[in-house]
Amino acid sequence: MSECCCQKECLPTPTYSKIACASSSSVIRELLKLANKPEVISFAGGLPSPEGFPTAEILAATNAVMATIPTRALQYSCTEGEIELRKLIADRETQQGVPTSPEEVQIVSGSQQALDLLARVFIDPGSKILVESPTYLGALQAFNLCEPVCHELPTDEQGLNPELIGEECRGARYAYVMPTFQNPTGRTLNEERRRKLCEKAREYDFWLIEDDPYGELWYHNQPAKSLRHWAPERTIRLGTMSKILAPGFRLGYIVGPRHVIDVFTRMKQAVDLHTSSFTQHITAQVFNDGLLTTHLPKVRAIYKRQAEAMLQALEDYLPKHPEISWTHPEGGMFIWLNLPKGVDGAELMKEALKQDNPVAFVPGSAFYANTPELNHARLSFVTVSPERIRQGVESIAKALKKFL
Repeated sequence: MSECCCQKECLPTPTYSKIACASSSSVIRELLKLANKPEVISFAGGLPSPEGFPTAEILAATNAVMATIPTRALQYSCTEGEIELRKLIADRETQQGVPTSPEEVQIVSGSQQALDLLARVFIDPGSKILVESPTYLGALQAFNLCEPVCHELPTDEQGLNPELIGEECRGARYAYVMPTFQNPTGRTLNEERRRKLCEKAREYDFWLIEDDPYGELWYHNQPAKSLRHWAPERTIRLGTMSKILAPGFRLGYIVGPRHVIDVFTRMKQAVDLHTSSFTQHITAQVFNDGLLTTHLPKVRAIYKRQAEAMLQALEDYLPKHPEISWTHPEGGMFIWLNLPKGVDGAELMKEALKQDNPVAFVPGSAFYANTPELNHARLSFVTVSPERIRQGVESIAKALKKFL
């Protein structure tokens, strides 16, 4: 028996693992607890809009599955995933320009499991990995459990800048990138930078992990092609049904060369045997019913409306200051707010929560692998009405003036 290393004061407990002790509390987590209060306008969570859930269509698909293949839908499945769903995903990838077979698709329990499996497959303690600066917080949490050494890739106003990738990246296991509507910044890489990134991956011999949860959520124009278009032999692509169908299904997928998918399958078998057969069959039915063709344009319209409301509110309310700026995403769910040097996003949030219309967001420091930059904030707009968006941005503006 020993003292618990995860808490300062507690009764003696069995010794926890090194991984369990590493998942300690944080200022960010404590701040975000406040966002759960009903009176708080929350720009914090990266949740899809419930307005976009196709509830009637999902009910119809569920009834069809239970009427035709009930015992199969309720039974154990194969680790790779149901063949009908893998075939539909492979066909969709092929239609987008990269020939793909069902054997190159692994179904997972949400894209967060894909990140967990990715770390287990590629990282030994001390392994070098490459991540954008800033990058997705959930990916850092998954990777850090396997104790990598993170090297931050340089970014600018256009996102990741592959021209600045050099010898320091040689020997990395992989580069984790989100080239389309990135979380947290909302930025998108143009075709030239995607091509160059693929060239650098070949030159310095590392895998490209292309995380693409938001690629279908474009507002005006479809984004550039997947990295798999230029480097199929070294790109592993992660996708999810959470943003285009329903996060409660916990369905994601991994697409890549078959020899790599085989390794992911063996790893997943040891973790949870397989992803829910029931939700896989319902999703396949939804695909077959053509729902995504009719449903996705509606979801895009919702997100476009919300994004425009926040961009206009930022323009109307935020102080005119040379160091205050924000991204203008062409899709996805996030806007990245740049604050003057010396303004801490976490302190700004504390002040914003004191306003008449209290508002929460995620301080930017949470999204850095090594040295955090404090003067940023991630704003998510998709679950808040346009009216409340304006109220929330006005509260941020009032709080911000106290720091200027």
